[in-house]
Amino acid sequence: MSKRPTYAELRAQVQKRYPTGQAPGGVTVDDIVQLKMQNTYNTHLDIAREMAVVMRADMAAYDQDHSKFTQSLGCWSGFHAQQMIKAVKRMKGTAKGTYVYLSGWMVAGLRNRFGHLPDQSMHEKTSVADLIEEIYVSLRQADEVALNDLFRELKAAREKGAPADVIETIIQRIDTFESHVVPIIADIDAGFGNEHATYLLAKELIKAGACCIQIENQVSDAKQCGHQDGKVTVPREDFIEKLRACRLAFEELGVDDGVIVARTDSLGAGLTQKVPVSQHAGDLASEYTKWLEVEEITPANPLKEGDLALQQNGRLVKPVRLANGLFKFQENTGADRVVEDCIANLTLGGADLLWIETDTPDVDIIAGLVNRVKEAVPDAKLTYNNSPSFNWTLNLRKQVRKAWAAEGKIAEGEYPEAELMSAKFDDTPLGQEADARLKRFQYDISDRAGVFHNLITLPTFHMTAFATDQLSRGYFGEDKMAAYVKTIQRQEIRNNVSAVKHQHEVGSDLGDTFKEMVAGERALKASGEHNTMNQFENVV
Repeated sequence: MSKRPTYAELRAQVQKRYPTGQAPGGVTVDDIVQLKMQNTYNTHLDIAREMAVVMRADMAAYDQDHSKFTQSLGCWSGFHAQQMIKAVKRMKGTAKGTYVYLSGWMVAGLRNRFGHLPDQSMHEKTSVADLIEEIYVSLRQADEVALNDLFRELKAAREKGAPADVIETIIQRIDTFESHVVPIIADIDAGFGNEHATYLLAKELIKAGACCIQIENQVSDAKQCGHQDGKVTVPREDFIEKLRACRLAFEELGVDDGVIVARTDSLGAGLTQKVPVSQHAGDLASEYTKWLEVEEITPANPLKEGDLALQQNGRLVKPVRLANGLFKFQENTGADRVVEDCIANLTLGGADLLWIETDTPDVDIIAGLVNRVKEAVPDAKLTYNNSPSFNWTLNLRKQVRKAWAAEGKIAEGEYPEAELMSAKFDDTPLGQEADARLKRFQYDISDRAGVFHNLITLPTFHMTAFATDQLSRGYFGEDKMAAYVKTIQRQEIRNNVSAVKHQHEVGSDLGDTFKEMVAGERALKASGEHNTMNQFENVV
């Protein structure tokens, strides 16, 4: 990250401009310095440039040590992102290695004007950029609130005549303050149109602060959620053009280190909309069309009016076409197509990271695909979707059951598959082993499958639904206020969640400080003795 001026450096600069200690109108040098330090970024394009450097450094660190993978949670509001970063900083003392994932699914489902929609690119494209903007406004405000607290502490120490070493310690905490701003991986779906539309939207996401754009190889107007059926992919040259569009957007805006995640849905996609034109054997088009399901043209199966013919391996064939005009791929070719997609995206499309959408969370399957890619691109790295679309409990228990049966550790009929979700297995050896594998899942795929970034796409969707359900059941049921106090407020207090002081969380003290800056003793402040938030001061 770029080095920001220290308190002393900034104060010297401002003092040089205003040697009397005041700017025109009576604004003090100290107040100017505070506001300059609280404004951790001037523009969101500055954020995109700096966070791209952060991501590149993290990728380089991962290449040296695969235990240094990064993580994110999908957030559908600025507040979710803010609270996530605060929690990580409170736990670890730093948010390094933590990102925010911006999910197109959650924008469609929760953040568009048309209602709750499926993940099919039906939401207005501007809502993606709007959410990036909102997230960074929230993260920057978290910086302002935290730094304001430090400056209030500094002011109080000076007013009390605190020793120089106490003053210096507070200033050191200001100088070493770590911003809440972290990289965002922004989902641009399939680009919301052709390559020019992709470029125009990518610029808006970058200007909103995105240092990393994730784009998938589905058809824009037939896009489906990665964990649904009916997915239709585009020819590789079409997708490469969209990767180039994203790169040009980064370059134009001066985000030279911008990161592109190329996602392939080919593992679960059995259809294509276009049959690309091949110029010679072995080119991108022929490598794509070789996987089509075809019928040989014979006297008994001649070409009909409107049929499409291909010359393939010395045979004249026609690809199988459905009533809707889409073409089918051969069964069980998804893995091969994924590997070819990934190699092309890295070597020809200039992608930085891969995303392979899988139908189960299986380390062996993921590692098997990635190792094939690494034969061509040894430093290939992935972003992996630890998706809530997977039934994690069932999948991991099935994997343990299968392994133990093969090893002869369990008898036939033990742990019946139809009952594997039962709570009765939670404390059994199988349940405990499945949970142990779940706990180390991200370590395993990062070590064995080249996964640089682990994310959960929709956690805050499910968290909000579950928490609201639990509170509603208790509050509107028998527990009434006890439901809120026991499950939320008391836990906030005991876990030191800053949002328990909700007035402070949204900038009430920040506002008081500014009023003091411009009005002095005339300031009408909210933080007096009658502020009920005082009930939460010094609570242990």
